[in-house]
Amino acid sequence: MSVRWPWRRPSSSARLVVSWADGVLSYVVAKPLGGERFEIKAAGVERRGDDALEAFAARLAALGLKGLAAQAMLRPAQYQFLQIDAPQVPPEEMRAAARYQIKDLVTAHIDDITLDVLKVGDGQYKAGELLFVVAAANAVVRELLDLSDAMQWDVRVVDVQETAQRNLQQLLARTEGRAERADALLTMADDRQGLLTISANDELFFTRRLDLPVGFMAMSWGDSGAAPVAEQAYVPVGEYVPDYAVGGEAFGADYSAGMVDYSATGQGAHQRVVVELQRSLDLWDRTWRDLPLQGLRVAAGERSAEMVQWLARELGMVVQAIDLSAQFPGWAALPAGERMECWPLLGLLLRTETRTL
Repeated sequence: MSVRWPWRRPSSSARLVVSWADGVLSYVVAKPLGGERFEIKAAGVERRGDDALEAFAARLAALGLKGLAAQAMLRPAQYQFLQIDAPQVPPEEMRAAARYQIKDLVTAHIDDITLDVLKVGDGQYKAGELLFVVAAANAVVRELLDLSDAMQWDVRVVDVQETAQRNLQQLLARTEGRAERADALLTMADDRQGLLTISANDELFFTRRLDLPVGFMAMSWGDSGAAPVAEQAYVPVGEYVPDYAVGGEAFGADYSAGMVDYSATGQGAHQRVVVELQRSLDLWDRTWRDLPLQGLRVAAGERSAEMVQWLARELGMVVQAIDLSAQFPGWAALPAGERMECWPLLGLLLRTETRTL
């Protein structure tokens, strides 16, 4: 979201991109190489723990992170991502109209949120009358502001993970000469949730958050037997409606659900993820017939290759691990854990000042 701070501090050739959530700072320091390539100079994850803000800031300053021009990204747990019919108002009134339209849908009081809007798709297709709305509690933005002030960061905008993923998808699509084709990306946002985005023509068309069964990242996905944990899992029936959708007949009817004992069916709880992912892809095929998917990319850290094999077999489509090493030299040399935590931040490096979200 385009939350713009009022100050401007001295810039540096180094670019800093960060996320700050639940006392955990993830960061990447990169040097522009020209075009859309960036050399990764440093990356990591720092936990505040019991430190006071001043002590934590001092620890970050010792890492050379103080006083840099920075861009920030909110993690999915820090905001709501909604979809509404676009209000029929002038562009300058769009945010105010959207605020009124979602006032009964946000988890915080409408006066206590920071809001931004993003059109669905590129306007060439029927979603031109739909909007994505990002709503974050003011307290979340305030925490980021406090840390930014303590670190003397020149934070000009705040993005969200959906748009950061879009930027990375479209970078690879342009590199491969197929920017006009739809591209899907599934990333493990954390150990509880996956984030699916579908983009084309440099715009975000679809997104969905997939809840993961307990222990999913430790499961043997290729094993069709009962999962070691979470023996019961939720499987919806009927037609899927994205959980960010508010109305909008293009996304089908509501669905009901029941509990299924996977040990009785011979399937593992990880199959829930396949079922939900397939529903989303089927919905895309029905809704965007003129934009067939090129394939699915996945980002699952050290288990990416294993996930590629599993999903390719289960979904019967082209699946590949996302590979950013050519565009971000030095990235592959980082420890796998840090790459998993920090990789969505790379999408912020591709942001241009002329666009919102």
